[in-house]
Amino acid sequence: MSIFKVAEVYRGEIMESSHLGHIAVVDWKGKLLYSGGNPYRITYARSSIKPIQAIPIVETGTADRFHLSDADLALNCASHSGEIKHTNGILSMLRRGGIGVDSLQCGEHIPLRKDVYENLIKQGEKLTPLYNNCSGKHVGMLLTAIHMGEPLENYYKIEHPVQQRIIKTLSEIAKYPIDKIQIGIDGCGVPVHAMPLERLAYAFARMTKPKCLGEIRAKACERITNAMMNHSDLVAGTGRFCTEFMKTAKGRMFGKAGAEAVYLIGDKKTGIGVAIKIEDGNARAMYTVALEVLRQLDLITKEELEELRDYYMPKVRNARNEEVGRIVPSFTLQKC
Repeated sequence: MSIFKVAEVYRGEIMESSHLGHIAVVDWKGKLLYSGGNPYRITYARSSIKPIQAIPIVETGTADRFHLSDADLALNCASHSGEIKHTNGILSMLRRGGIGVDSLQCGEHIPLRKDVYENLIKQGEKLTPLYNNCSGKHVGMLLTAIHMGEPLENYYKIEHPVQQRIIKTLSEIAKYPIDKIQIGIDGCGVPVHAMPLERLAYAFARMTKPKCLGEIRAKACERITNAMMNHSDLVAGTGRFCTEFMKTAKGRMFGKAGAEAVYLIGDKKTGIGVAIKIEDGNARAMYTVALEVLRQLDLITKEELEELRDYYMPKVRNARNEEVGRIVPSFTLQKC
């Protein structure tokens, strides 16, 4: 593994910790333009791949049959915070499919927003899979199974046609042999896919210039990426990076975070895809690194960086909310 320090964490004037990472920058034709660390590191995409997992929802005709709006498609790509706008959208899609929350097989966890969880406790409501940050992805999978006449109870299993379509789609977009995609189980129970970081960057790059993918897939990619950018508040939530980043990018770039500190970005103007993996899985360095990559590539302006300053060089705070340090990027991309 290449040792490549990407961020430093300061407490006062002392560097207390640092993070290693890997970066791949690829254009839509498949050329590796810049890198850091090991751009070929085999990496689980985790939730960053949700925009590609959503493609079969459109391609199969599921989205049209169930009248999925752009807002619905954004939720299908989401790692949401469990806010009312998220849960109401998912409930609406479940109703259109004639199924209930009990059909979701994503499991339960505390909502990503603390105040949402506090309100559930105050109201005496039970925690359900609806509040799982992946419930939007799961309802998309369920609706696709309904549309295709497939069983619902095991839609999350690797052998199910829903999951086989997703793996095939990812293989085709990333141009990576399907038998080389390594499979694990994600936090929400569905298959998670591992491939070289450079291939993940390429997949997002191709989604920025999708005409090379054929007419049907191109339309699906356009519909999904536009939905994410136009409804970024549904892709993540209030005060979260994916939401604020896509708002600031104003229809030019789409980005998606994944667990264990993975981040993927597609830039529609240049056709460039970026893939980032923080080696220790700590997301506190991820957004700093993502924005510094864009700065070094001249894909983001000083004004846009200023809008995102809380993520670019975030302050380290103590339990009294006092500023005690900062996180700063510490790398230079290597031209390939």
